[in-house]
Amino acid sequence: MKRGKGDPQGGRKCKSSHILLVLGGMYLLFIFFKLPKVLEMATLLSGDDNFVTLEKSFRREPVDDDDWNKPIFSSVYQDTFHRKLEDSQNQNAPERPHNEPQKLDQGSFQTLKPLVHRYGRITGAIVREMNKTHDLSMLERMANDAWSIGLKAWGELETLNSSSVTLNQTEKVTEPCPSSISLYGEELGDLGNTMLLPCGLAVGSSITLIGKPRIAHKEYVRNFRRVRSGDDVVMVSQFMVELRGLKAVDGEDPPRVLHLNPRLRGDWSRRPVFEHNTCYRMQWGTAQRCDGLPSRREDDTIDGFVKCEKWIRSDITEAKESKTISWLRRFIGRAKKPEMMWPFPFVEDRLFILTVRAGVEGYHINVGGRHISSFPYRTGFSLEDATGLSVDGDVDVNAVIATSLPISHPSFSLLHVLDMSQKWKAPPLKDDSVFLFIGILSASNHFAERMAVRKTWMQCELIKSSKVVARFFVALVHNLSAAYIMKCDDDTFVRVDTVLKELKSISPKKSLYMGNLNLLHRPLRSGKWAVTYEEWLEEVYPPYANGPGYIISSDIARFIVSQHANHSLRLFKMEDVSMGMWVEEFNITYPVQYSHSWKFCQYGCLEDYYTAHYQSPRQMICLWGKLLKGRAHCCNFR
Repeated sequence: MKRGKGDPQGGRKCKSSHILLVLGGMYLLFIFFKLPKVLEMATLLSGDDNFVTLEKSFRREPVDDDDWNKPIFSSVYQDTFHRKLEDSQNQNAPERPHNEPQKLDQGSFQTLKPLVHRYGRITGAIVREMNKTHDLSMLERMANDAWSIGLKAWGELETLNSSSVTLNQTEKVTEPCPSSISLYGEELGDLGNTMLLPCGLAVGSSITLIGKPRIAHKEYVRNFRRVRSGDDVVMVSQFMVELRGLKAVDGEDPPRVLHLNPRLRGDWSRRPVFEHNTCYRMQWGTAQRCDGLPSRREDDTIDGFVKCEKWIRSDITEAKESKTISWLRRFIGRAKKPEMMWPFPFVEDRLFILTVRAGVEGYHINVGGRHISSFPYRTGFSLEDATGLSVDGDVDVNAVIATSLPISHPSFSLLHVLDMSQKWKAPPLKDDSVFLFIGILSASNHFAERMAVRKTWMQCELIKSSKVVARFFVALVHNLSAAYIMKCDDDTFVRVDTVLKELKSISPKKSLYMGNLNLLHRPLRSGKWAVTYEEWLEEVYPPYANGPGYIISSDIARFIVSQHANHSLRLFKMEDVSMGMWVEEFNITYPVQYSHSWKFCQYGCLEDYYTAHYQSPRQMICLWGKLLKGRAHCCNFR
């Protein structure tokens, strides 16, 4: 039979079409039977239960009316996606209480914790499906692997984010003492121009301040004409940089560990000055003034630096040596070294960089990288007490940077001082008389100071055995018979054994007034301690001992008590001067032995001291520790 030209091609077309139809039918059958299984696997892995409706529809099983309220396919994917987002947002939320299964184990119930997989919810269905992976087709295995890999990546991402957040929070919590702190102008202003130094300073710490002094302004100074000629209006441009301690006592200003006061227009001297000082218990110390004249070489240096550097002054002109003297110096090989002259380090409306560095023996102040002055550490403070930096006055601050700060809390804490226990209680008074009674003047809010005294020199054997009695004068005072009575302040450290030894060297038959005696001391007619002529007419005070520590014999004490009972005791505004007045009156009738010693220290501490004044609770602990080792050394924390 003969075929036409188009027959073979027509047969091949029919054969190809049949193959495509067969493949399409097989694909539809595959989708019909296998798609529910794939969706079920995906839904089980995500923990969703919405596959039930879809499965029922494919299996032509009856479904509830509510099952058809959502589109079939979108309900599966949208619910799964939204639940994943909710889990991500609420992963740190507190868990709701739930009932957990329990099992009985030897008469006690134990809680069975549900198995929690790191990449999502694990159910029995998922486990069964995972165990049947060897029966899955290639498409099912690919879907299973893709879903598992996606969940794993998502879980690792969440773990990474949570761990990084936790790390940052941990760093903030475990680093209460940062090694460096920086504040800028607006930040410092929002904090009241104060930078908090949580753990104070340490040797090597430095604070750098970048700022600009303001243009001088007019100020009215009362009674300034008495000091200089002219009117009472002066031009002022000055600012203060202070290292301050914590406010530990109510009613008192925070102590000034270091006070720096650059005065660009000068003060009464009419010359720019740079003043240093400290203030402890609201008492200012002796100021150190740098006015352009170099420190004398015989003065003590501080870590090898002079206390005051030299700068150009308009009132001093350097004398030029003659050519002959200059030629002779060169001829004999003694050429004069050139000396650098610098102006005053601060200029109005001009940027400056001031750095305060804590050395071994004191603070060192640099301006523009050049050493200006050094200030020795003063008794009563340690570097750890400088817990704040304050800037005030005619200055605009750009930035403050503190570096090399201590990264841990100091070993000493006021909490150790405030610990009240029966072992710190003073022993009861004896019926018979004692040799020395020590009265400690204190205020009701000086609890930390009293606890420091109780834990240190009041623990000496002489006081614990009641041979010497020490009591605080706060409100009540009880009568006690004693051969000698000593008065001190609650910031005074007493070497009881040494004081007792000194007393026993005096004849007991003599009336005694012992301490750091002031002779021919003149009253101040102006200032904080001013005394008017109505209060004290004479030009000098009678001899009197400084208030931080002095001793009187019992006969003088009885005389004072009797004069007070007769209302004939002359009262004066200053306690130590008053005692000198009363002793002088007693001395008219009965001779008094005046015993003077510098070792009853008025300001701070001296080696081999009898008493040390202005001692903080921290330094009380230090002094006591040195005494227990047999050394009467001071504690300046250098």
